[in-house]
Amino acid sequence: MKVLLDACTPRPLRGFLPGHPVSTAQEMGWGALKNGDLLRQAERQFEAFISTDQNLKYQQQVVGRKLAILVLPTNDWPTIRSKGAEIAARVAMLKPGDFVELDWPNT
Repeated sequence: MKVLLDACTPRPLRGFLPGHPVSTAQEMGWGALKNGDLLRQAERQFEAFISTDQNLKYQQQVVGRKLAILVLPTNDWPTIRSKGAEIAARVAMLKPGDFVELDWPNT
């Protein structure tokens, strides 16, 4: 599954997704795009989008897209690193159009 990391999602997360080609919004030249435009661009080239934007579901239509969306509850790298295996497992289960928000206690 080809994965795009949102601008605020820590880049080292890609190390937990070795079976997936992973790019960042910045690497794609999309760092300045707002969420709606970013999601439209991502749908053309990616199958999954990982973000830490907790407001994404309120700002954009997130259900029914071709793109699977995974929202992490924090962009804190030590926390994300400690949950790397869980994130990788969720990415492996994503299907087109999924919208999944992870929730970890004490984040």
